[in-house]
Amino acid sequence: MSKQPDILCIGAVLWDIIGRAPSHMQVGSDVPGRITRIPGGVALNIAMALKAYGMQPALLAAVGQDDEGAELIRACTRLGLIGEHIYRSEDLPTDRYMAVEGGNGLIAAIADAHSLEAAGDKILRPLTQGALQGWDGIVALDGNLTAALLEQIAHAPAFAQTDLRVAPASPGKAERLMPFLSGGKATLYVNTEEAALLLHRAVDSAADAAQALIDAGAHRAVVTDGPRPASIAFGDTLITRTPPEVLVTRVTGAGDTFMAAHIAAEAQGTAPEAALDRALTAAAIYISGETYK
Repeated sequence: MSKQPDILCIGAVLWDIIGRAPSHMQVGSDVPGRITRIPGGVALNIAMALKAYGMQPALLAAVGQDDEGAELIRACTRLGLIGEHIYRSEDLPTDRYMAVEGGNGLIAAIADAHSLEAAGDKILRPLTQGALQGWDGIVALDGNLTAALLEQIAHAPAFAQTDLRVAPASPGKAERLMPFLSGGKATLYVNTEEAALLLHRAVDSAADAAQALIDAGAHRAVVTDGPRPASIAFGDTLITRTPPEVLVTRVTGAGDTFMAAHIAAEAQGTAPEAALDRALTAAAIYISGETYK
């Protein structure tokens, strides 16, 4: 008998290929460093962090039936994640993400999530006609899906009773979240750059961005701003907290860690202020290269 999930993670499940160097880099830099290939993608990163925080995630995604896909599915199983609901395409390759990081942060990244986009609503079949019909729990959704599919999800009956948590995956895909500003019950997780793109205006701070997203129609907004204060806004409430200061050793996946820690804290009944503090601490520890306890 398969495990029962307590949260669904929908979106990118792929291979992360990350090149890291300790030196500061710029365009054209050619420096020694380390290159790794690890399971990744926003949905998978969130699921792995949630598992570490004691939750049992199930993945809804698209993975090819190629060798890379088979290896990725085995990796998900070893990590204790529920992968039986993943759509396995016969003709689409397994997606990949490539990034270069220096001592001064992320230099450049390319997300190849074309197979996820091509699969479309096939990844949602377990929710609409499969074992997950009637799901009314937490859903973590990433913006690697197409704008059309995100629009569909924003208004789909299958998501009407869920606790929907949405992240854009990258600033380049932030505007795909526009449908979630028109009512509904979604919680948006964005940084200040992504918030500015959604709002079509500059923002002064995470607090400014969070409040502006609520004013624009969002149900709830959680906004981060790197090492600067982060904020959460809902109704007439605005909470702002400052993250711990740490030495940055990695950045890819930090936002996913923050979102997962915040979801897990709230699932445990943690108060809003403490949940935000816990998420900021988890993200700070992650980027420092340490292990979150």
